[in-house]
Amino acid sequence: MDEPVPLILTLELDPALFVLLNSLREAHFPPERNLVPAHITLFHALPGAEAGPIADHLATYAAHTTPLPLALPAVRFLGCGVALEVVSPGLVALRYTLAQAWAPWLSRQDQQRYRPHVTIQNKVPPEVARRLYNELAPRWQALAGRGEGLCLWHYRGGPWELAARFPFSDTTTRTE
Repeated sequence: MDEPVPLILTLELDPALFVLLNSLREAHFPPERNLVPAHITLFHALPGAEAGPIADHLATYAAHTTPLPLALPAVRFLGCGVALEVVSPGLVALRYTLAQAWAPWLSRQDQQRYRPHVTIQNKVPPEVARRLYNELAPRWQALAGRGEGLCLWHYRGGPWELAARFPFSDTTTRTE
């Protein structure tokens, strides 16, 4: 029997923000490496063998979480790529809570300090990345949006395969 593949957890973006960020990614990411749409990763490698407990935890957590405000105030140079910084105290708190619950399962990468971002270019020569950063940074105008849920993905080496979506509770549509 094959060992379960790792799981990736991302934040689901509101549709308008997603379209804008994905268009930037499509314009600047090397096409042969652009296997997934624009996203904000929370965890890079959760254990696939724990998919059931992880999904149960996410379903419970998402049901008690309202959409998260997001600000994208600046462009970040990554050395061999460019990203957009994400500021969201709610997102950082959510990730911290999940990291505490899943501490025994976290990879070295997922144990590091969390700095949310959306990568719009990666794995290019440094001079190509520097050129895009120098083009975008001076004229960047902050964006705002919302995180509307969580997406759990199977990582199989190429495009990710969606395992499950966990929409956040939307208190604006509830009736008393």
